[in-house]
Amino acid sequence: MPTPRSLAVLACATALTTGVAACGDQTPKAHELRGAVIKVPPGDPRPLGRADTAFGFGLLSSWCGADPNANIVLSPSSVASSLGMAYQGARGRTATAMARALHLPSGDLLPGLRARMSEMRSFNTKKASVKVSDQIWANTGIPTDKGYLDKLATGYDAGLKTLDFAEKPEDARKAINAQIKKDTGGKIAELLPKGQITSHTGWVLTDAVHLRAEWRTKFKSGATDRFTTSDGRTVQARFMDAESHFGYAHTAGWTAVDLPYSGDRLRMTALVPDKSAHGCPNLTAATFDRLTATLATGTPVQLFMPKTDLSSQRELTPLLTRLGMGVAFSGQADLRGISPKAERIGFVRHAATLRVDEKGTEGAAATGTGIEATAAPAPTKKIEVALDRPYLMIVRDTKTGEPFFMARVADPTRQ
Repeated sequence: MPTPRSLAVLACATALTTGVAACGDQTPKAHELRGAVIKVPPGDPRPLGRADTAFGFGLLSSWCGADPNANIVLSPSSVASSLGMAYQGARGRTATAMARALHLPSGDLLPGLRARMSEMRSFNTKKASVKVSDQIWANTGIPTDKGYLDKLATGYDAGLKTLDFAEKPEDARKAINAQIKKDTGGKIAELLPKGQITSHTGWVLTDAVHLRAEWRTKFKSGATDRFTTSDGRTVQARFMDAESHFGYAHTAGWTAVDLPYSGDRLRMTALVPDKSAHGCPNLTAATFDRLTATLATGTPVQLFMPKTDLSSQRELTPLLTRLGMGVAFSGQADLRGISPKAERIGFVRHAATLRVDEKGTEGAAATGTGIEATAAPAPTKKIEVALDRPYLMIVRDTKTGEPFFMARVADPTRQ
């Protein structure tokens, strides 16, 4: 049953394959082993927030390019966490390619990752909360490097659970899906489809986030009105509206409205391109940074926004390959930091849903060159913004910049 509070959930899994099928303990019960937390100096999570935002926009663009008329919802934070756990075991050219695709900052990542993890777990109020869980799942009988477990315990608070992938792959898949379902409040029941786990699967790295947040300013139910979809059709969508001193910016061909959730730390930034814009959104992290840096709050904004209920589930390997991570999926992958038997990444699956209504966000679960983006003086009369054509939504932590959700709404009348 829907709760009176908003709800959003997301999940991602990365699997690593091994060429050696291991037998061993035949019980499907998962036994947990945790690494030792490494003592690290205080870190700054903001560079990782910027990295996850840049990665998210790249992934969103790649996804839209593959399916330009689809509604898309994804979590840059979740995908980056799942792949980031794999990156901690990558070496050589594989590590270089993954770092470039993920836009990772240079230097030791563990202090920043630990600070990021701490901040992501610090949301815990009645009207705005975030629950994050990361987990390593390993095939019984295959060794996992102790130093690798220490890194994941430090940066992700992740422990290792063993399952019999070799002899009981379906039992293992069901166990992982059951944990994801629990961690996402029942919203993602089957992250891994039947047949996803095989005897060649050595590890599965999962991330799940469960977010609840109410709007600070509630919306009112509005009228049904026209929305021009990405393929040029006109549909009748259910709109809602709210008026407040929302953050507002218009520059570089985009209009941005910043909507705070209760407590103000979590915000949704809704972005709609100029009417002359066509095709997939050409928005980069640098342009987004410039837009959010120039948000003006000195004037009332009336926002007309469709109610949406979005869901996406996708194998991300082709998209990540286009972003330059192909070596990690190939026979040339080097993941020996995980184990001498780790060969390559076998799959990356992602699932997310996002529902936006009058009370908040309910549902289940992301560089412009030569663009001038100088903020104009705040006008003195009310601004009206109508999201009546394809637009973007980014739900982010204003303290760290961590992007929990990115969505592109191509047609609000369908999922």
